[in-house]
This record gives sequence, C-alpha cells and structure tokens, in this order.
Amino acid sequence: MFDNLSDKLDKALHVLKGHGQITEINVAETTKEVRRALLDADVNFKIAKEFTNRVREKALGQNVLTSLQPGQLMVKIVKDELTQLMGGDAEGINLSANPSVILMSGLQGSGKTTFSGKLANYLKQKKSKNPLLVACDVYRPAAIDQLNIVGDQIGVEVFSDKENSDPVALAKAGVDYAKGNGFNVVIIDTAGRLAVDEQMMTEIANIRNAVNPQETLFVVDSMTGQDAVNTAKAFNDVLNFEGVILTKLDGDTRGGAAISIKSVVDKPIKFIGTGEKMDAIDVFHPARMADRILGMGDVISLVERAQEQFDEVEARKIQKKIAKNKFGFDDFLKQIQQIKKMGSMKDLMGMLPGAGKALKGMDIDDDAFKHVEAIIHSMTPDERSNPSKLDASRKKRIAKGSGRTIQEVNQLLKQFDQMSKMMKMMQGGGGKKMMQMMQNMK
Repeated sequence: MFDNLSDKLDKALHVLKGHGQITEINVAETTKEVRRALLDADVNFKIAKEFTNRVREKALGQNVLTSLQPGQLMVKIVKDELTQLMGGDAEGINLSANPSVILMSGLQGSGKTTFSGKLANYLKQKKSKNPLLVACDVYRPAAIDQLNIVGDQIGVEVFSDKENSDPVALAKAGVDYAKGNGFNVVIIDTAGRLAVDEQMMTEIANIRNAVNPQETLFVVDSMTGQDAVNTAKAFNDVLNFEGVILTKLDGDTRGGAAISIKSVVDKPIKFIGTGEKMDAIDVFHPARMADRILGMGDVISLVERAQEQFDEVEARKIQKKIAKNKFGFDDFLKQIQQIKKMGSMKDLMGMLPGAGKALKGMDIDDDAFKHVEAIIHSMTPDERSNPSKLDASRKKRIAKGSGRTIQEVNQLLKQFDQMSKMMKMMQGGGGKKMMQMMQNMK
C-alpha cells in the first residue's frame, strides 16, 4: 500500500533529515519534490500544489530554518497536512435508526457486493448488530447468487426476489422485511452503474428517495486513482452521499484517490478494504494512514487488532506455563492462529515503523506460517510438549513427515528456544538481556 509514494516522499524529505544547514532554498526544493511525489501518485495537480504551498508556508512560519531538528519538524508538518487533506478525524457510520438503512452505490467492478458482505460482517462482529443484506442488482448475471454466497460465509441473511425486476420495489420490500423480522441494520447492494448512464443514475436516486437511508456510501476501487475521484464527484452531484469506501487498498495502488477524494467531494472516507477475506475491512483513520504513507507504521491499529484476538484466560495459562518452563509447541500453534486472524501478513508488517522500507520488493505470503505448522503437526503430542526430546532421529522423521528439510526443523527449534527465553525474561524483568538477545537474533 502506497509503497512508491512512501519511497518518493522519504527521498524528498531526506535532505532535511540531517543536522546540516537548512535554507529557504532547500525547503523550497523539498516541497517541490513532495509535490512531484504526489503527482506521481495520481493526485490532482491543483490539490498537490495547494498542499505543498501550505507545507512551505508552515515550514517557514515555524522557523524550520533555525530548528535544532528541522528534518523532523518538516516531516511533522507534512504528516499533519496529509492528515487534514484526508479528512482529519475518523468518521463513524450513522446507526441511529431502527433499522438503520445503508445504501451502497458505485461503479461496476468496484467491489460493491463483496464490501456489502464485509460491512455486514463488521457490524455483526464488532458492533453486535443483526444486519440484513438486500440484493437489488437485477442486471448483472449471478449478482444475487454472489450476495447469497457472501451471506452464507458470514452467517447473515440475504433478502432477494428473482421474480421482481424493479430495484426500487425490491429495496422497499427488503426494508419492510427487516422491520417485521427483527433486523436492526439493512445493507442494500445495488447494481454497478456508470456516471454517464443517466437512466441508471436516476434509478439509484429513486431508490434513495424510496428508502430514505441513514447512509449512502460510494464504493470506489482505489487502484483507479484520479479517475476514482472524478467519478465520486459525478455520483455525489446526483446522490449527495454521506461517505466513501475505498476498496483494494492492498493492491499496487498509487494512493491518489485516498489522498485527494475528501478534498474534491468534501465527504469523508469511512472504511477501507485491505484484502479479499470477509474481515479485511478497517475504519479509515486519516492520521494513521498519514503515518503509514510516511513510513512511520501504524502501531495503534496493530495493537487494536491484537486486542480483538486477545484471550485473557488463555493468556494467563500461557504465563503460568512460561513461568514453569512448560511452554510447548501446542501453545506456539495457538499463538500463530491468533496472529493469522489479525489479517494478511503483508498488511500487518506494513503497520510496523520502518518495515515498509525494509520489506520493499519482498513478497510476503499469507501462508508464511504454513511450513512451521507442517513441522509442528509432524511431531507427536509428547514431542510438542517436550521439545528437548527431539534428537537427530526424531528430527529426521519430522522433516520427512512435514516435507521440509532437517535444516528448517533445526532453525524452527532454535527460534522457538530463543523466543521461549525472551518470554521468560520479559516475565522476570530481564530487559537488558532480552535486548542483547534480540540484537543477536536474525
């Protein structure tokens, strides 16, 4: 996500990151490079120019030239301006009515149907809501079937009627069904349409008027860059929607849509899609995204994801096992399962400060733990509980059973041993020793 933009911004700000002489000239040069980086990311020229003008004015107005750490101050100014450009604060979703109606709109192929499912799953899992999905795409072949499959995946009911070809009547019937059957959120999936298609745009405006939704959300593929921003404006002129959803932010996106869409339509980005799985949805936090764009990571989101998977009772059991030197591979497997539930590995690594640059060009597979799990599953229950019993012949059997090499088995055992020692030190307060061990580890 934003790899190229992050790299170019890093280079642009590099001049001011040292403690050398800072002048008005190289501040101007830096802002010029920042503007070039934004244009390369497909940000509108006018927005990029206004952005860098504000950065330059604040930089010179805050005495960057005489600051002891001008580079850091400049990065902070850029980060603050990026945050404001993307909306400032995170915007919630309006769920004040019962049922709350959410109307999904967008182009064909923007990922609207999939995201309708993700949003339903999010509201069910995180907000304890009872959502109903309503299938109103009567034009695309198998669109209703797709939504039914998505609903089955997440355990959410789908209201559909293949005999009814009137989307407005379908939407109204779906809301009535929700009212009579105890659903407190209705998510209406509509057909993808082109902004230039006057008939289709009129149709979705009629659906909006008929069901009076609390939220009309515009779903846009972030990989389409500036085209996405222009399309959002065209839709907003007709629908006056409440917010934007950016999909496919896990792809090779240039970032222009995320950065400039708020400035063009004056509507907040409310959610982002970060992968294919049904739980790959995040509330959009402009400040956190600015941190990630500037290579500072997103530790807050990482901690929040970890807390969602945190099992307090299980954690106490693990602590007792560590204290008694009884932490085994079965416990390790449970930890791996929790990490996997937090999201894709690439996304998680991107939340670590500096990780984006360190991992540039690397392909991080979501199955990164697969070979580790295969090795552990090839052990007997006794071996998993007592790793010290693993002699040469047992390692050979485990390697053969897991389809891995003996070297890989030995490497896992070594890493497991180092991790166990670190966990023991953390409990015992051996911070200095732990830091030394971490420095020695790969």
